[in-house]
Amino acid sequence: MSEFEAYRGLFVAESRENHENIIKNLLILEKGSDPEAIGEIFRSIHTLKGASASMGYAQLEHLCHIMEDVFQLIRNGTAAMTPELGNLLLSCSDMIEEMLDDIEAGGDSSSKNPDEYIASLKTWLDGNRGTAPAAAADKPVKTAQAGKKGGKKQAKTPAAPSAGPVTADSGDGRPLFDVRITVAGECAMKDVRAMIALNNLESLGSVVSSTPTKEQLDEGTCDGTLLVRIASDAGEEALRTAASGSEIASVEVVPAGQDLPKSGPPAPVPAAGAPAGDKNNNAPAKGPQAADKAREVKHLRVDINQLDHIMNLVEDLVINRGRLKQIADEHRIKEMDEAIGMVERSVSDLQNLMMNIRMIPLNHIFNRLPRVVRDVAQYDGKEVEFIMEGGETELDRSVMDGLNDPLLHLIRNAVNHGIEHPDVREKAGKPRKGTVKLSAHRDRDNVIIELTDDGGGINVEKIRAKAIEKGLITKEEADALSMEESIDLLFQPGFSTADKITDISGRGVGLDVVKRAIEALKGTVRVETTPGKGSSFELVLPPTMAIVDVMIVRINTKRVAIPINSIIEVANFDKAAAHQIGRNETILLREEVIQISRLDDMFGSSENCEILIVVQYQKRKCSIPVTVVEGKQEVVVKPLSGFIGNIRGISGLTILGDGDVVPVLDINTMI
Repeated sequence: MSEFEAYRGLFVAESRENHENIIKNLLILEKGSDPEAIGEIFRSIHTLKGASASMGYAQLEHLCHIMEDVFQLIRNGTAAMTPELGNLLLSCSDMIEEMLDDIEAGGDSSSKNPDEYIASLKTWLDGNRGTAPAAAADKPVKTAQAGKKGGKKQAKTPAAPSAGPVTADSGDGRPLFDVRITVAGECAMKDVRAMIALNNLESLGSVVSSTPTKEQLDEGTCDGTLLVRIASDAGEEALRTAASGSEIASVEVVPAGQDLPKSGPPAPVPAAGAPAGDKNNNAPAKGPQAADKAREVKHLRVDINQLDHIMNLVEDLVINRGRLKQIADEHRIKEMDEAIGMVERSVSDLQNLMMNIRMIPLNHIFNRLPRVVRDVAQYDGKEVEFIMEGGETELDRSVMDGLNDPLLHLIRNAVNHGIEHPDVREKAGKPRKGTVKLSAHRDRDNVIIELTDDGGGINVEKIRAKAIEKGLITKEEADALSMEESIDLLFQPGFSTADKITDISGRGVGLDVVKRAIEALKGTVRVETTPGKGSSFELVLPPTMAIVDVMIVRINTKRVAIPINSIIEVANFDKAAAHQIGRNETILLREEVIQISRLDDMFGSSENCEILIVVQYQKRKCSIPVTVVEGKQEVVVKPLSGFIGNIRGISGLTILGDGDVVPVLDINTMI
């Protein structure tokens, strides 16, 4: 599915909610004036108009725009809601529904012609602009907030088109307003979010001043609060709606000259799309046939905890599927075999479906990182271009949750340690601006995340010198290390090559955290570097951690599970070919010397084992002697209990069909 099609589905789902909210509140207005309902309709139409414009649906945007103008007059008290106007607006809502149906079917709404409704609304606007309704002329006009407790009633303004005051204006007749926008504390890019809010306000009037200024926002200067003075005849509610949005904690709007409320707990910003109303509230504005039209609900918002609970139930089904299959094999009952075969297929389909539901695009993490690159580069006085690719690649939520901190460490490391200062790069014949590239893609059953930079590369000699200084190795051991083994020293706890402690680096917390976190996700870290050219960190991650394919083997009488993706081959163990090299036992297999890793401490003596399981982590191989290979099986891996703690070489436990509890080897930490 293309990226545009994914956005189309999201647009339709959110627009359905806004459409139903419009109809729900139009029916409320038929029973009498309700400022809350008017405000809800205005917000929903405004959101629907903006979304339509961003998707390029011009016809739908035009219709929403004219409906927004109508409710602008109603909200300001310049016009009143009448039964005739209610019928017209419900008919327009039905046209919006037809246009959304067309978009959902793959069209662009151009096949639906709303000109008749637009002309009718324009006729109504021409007859009501500047004329206050008789019902409103004898008493003060209420704004959308007037009916609330503590709200302020507006003075009589029979002919004023604005809800704002007429005393403080900008010189061109438009009233002035002061707006304070508070960005949510958890927002990673406060300056960008404030800039979006400022641009939205500019569409409703002329910005007289702002603190910080637009130029300062461009430079990233924003502490989370934006103060704006704007000349606009749109009214307080329209300004509040325009400035609101995701990651905006609060928006306060007051007439210029009045004091803004003191900073305190922010008032909640009204949601752009209110919860959808009851389905029975839909008005059959186009005759009885409209009431018969039913639509299937295609999108639901589900709490993630419920998905986790369903996933646990699916894991139980997988375990019991194995048990049923084992019972069927023992008793050889044909009818039972057939029934279990059908159950097995259903469980497999359910398992695959559940896995797909839990998959999340990497953009959820990637989109936070440009700000990190910008901040670190500015702190270090460096020029960095950050490139992201493959953000649409999906990972299971359980893997995604543990990936944020490792990526953050690697990004900071690439800018702080990898990219040189502009003057140094220039002397080396490089562009002053360095490049950091973050990419993701699928490779067979794994997801590969690669972070590369065109900096100075890793200084192996400096690593060895620091390791000797910290007492990790002796000088003789350092001289014998290969480049790959030297780079591995970077992942030692407390190791850092920074010459001084700063807010960014030099505290000995970094790559060791990355390695532990990635290994906890059953992934691996690969590092490649070229002096003077740059470095590359490659993270290899499983798409999911919960259900994996393993090979069940026995060592003596005890079972153990080995992940299939770590196994290279299964070979006969020729004990005569085994040799002792130093402290390690090795074997020559296919003209390659491979270390033998005996698991005697856990499973007893392996002297009688006649089979070798060859496993690999990164470019390193080792072999495990086993007694019997029982075969491949799909299992659910459960983490070790908190009472047991982490055990090196064991990633978790699984329960087989016969109830046997079997450890699952973690090849990454074992080798």
